[in-house]
Amino acid sequence: MSDEEIQTMTRPEAVRTAAHEPLPASPHVAPTWLGPVLIVGIVLAALNLRPAITSLGALFEETRTGLHMSGTVAGLITSVPALCFAVFGVTAPRLSRRFGPAAVVCAGMAAVAAGLLIRPFADSAAAFLAASALSLAGIALTNVLLPVIVKRWFPDRVGTMTGLYSMALAAGTSLAAAATVPLTSALGGSWRAGLLVWAVLAAAAVLPWLPIAAASRRERAAAPAAAVREDKGPSVVRSRTAWALACYFGLQATGAYVTMGWLPQIFRDAGVSASTAGVLLAVTMVMGVPLAFVIPRLAGRMRHQGPIAVTLSLFGFAGYLGLYLAPAAGAWAWALLLGISNCAFPLVITMIGLRAKSPAGVVKLSAFAQSTGYLISIPGPLVIGALYQHSGGWDLPLALMAALLVPQLVLGVLAGRDRTIEDECGMRD
Repeated sequence: MSDEEIQTMTRPEAVRTAAHEPLPASPHVAPTWLGPVLIVGIVLAALNLRPAITSLGALFEETRTGLHMSGTVAGLITSVPALCFAVFGVTAPRLSRRFGPAAVVCAGMAAVAAGLLIRPFADSAAAFLAASALSLAGIALTNVLLPVIVKRWFPDRVGTMTGLYSMALAAGTSLAAAATVPLTSALGGSWRAGLLVWAVLAAAAVLPWLPIAAASRRERAAAPAAAVREDKGPSVVRSRTAWALACYFGLQATGAYVTMGWLPQIFRDAGVSASTAGVLLAVTMVMGVPLAFVIPRLAGRMRHQGPIAVTLSLFGFAGYLGLYLAPAAGAWAWALLLGISNCAFPLVITMIGLRAKSPAGVVKLSAFAQSTGYLISIPGPLVIGALYQHSGGWDLPLALMAALLVPQLVLGVLAGRDRTIEDECGMRD
């Protein structure tokens, strides 16, 4: 992407034209540095969207022991991320209209850094949970608004930019999962030091968003009052596509959380060693790094993204069938197949950016799809655990996960149709 292309895509007048918004009388020209800094800011923000979760997963046993957590509290902490994503994500549209999406993302990254800085010093489970919730609130806001940032400043490169930050998100997830334990050992073996190190990465992500937010604020101040008052967007609850996206998001998140939470146990119960089971999970997660860049770019070039959703679901069917028939013998193949299937996340994020015409529409659609989707995903790992405990094996849980891929496939086809929520809600340009 050349400097000229970046500057063109970040001009406010180009964005408003693409979003079907009226031009102000005297448009404020974006500074030439904004495009490159935006790209750096988007990548750094995406890198910080999962380490708060996966770093804790790597040291969860040590953290539980150190804070004397009961089993109930430990179970609550594992379910808090999805709940926070759903609850705090709903507030993103209102905050975005009031302060602008760039300012909210900047505040979100600051909240992530503050929470990660505070929680290693917590002396009780309640304080640890509160600090974690602060970080998760910042992540929730950024989750919702990154698609809006892409639509707002890169309207002609939605697939490419979504691929870039999806790849960064997958890399951050894998990095925190793989590096937290070695870093903890290098820092003296304290779980507190191992968790604290990720606050440094989060603090770095705040830095580029400070000038971005300032430039956005100046642009809003220079524009006429009518241009600053952003349209609230369509009523997404009236859109079938919005509901299809929300339910698709929820089912793919269910599959991802079950995979992250239970895949190592499935392999261990089949006779695979604990260390190998951990490596197999890492392989599944790492698959998301290259594919998270490729899939959004491909999806952005297609009028209908349904075929990609179908293909990913078929990979999931094959992976679950393999786990059912020969979990140990084909372990590496099943890990790869499920890693590909879990790349439905970058696909649905791309579709959110494509299914609305304006930034106002994208922010409402993103908040609705992600908040509703994360609520849908909360029971999944708990139900799978209950089935495993009561049935004494993995046949029934695997059958349920394979069965859930059927509605996921159908919803992916519906969400991938070439239409926008504004069209379905009867809005006119």
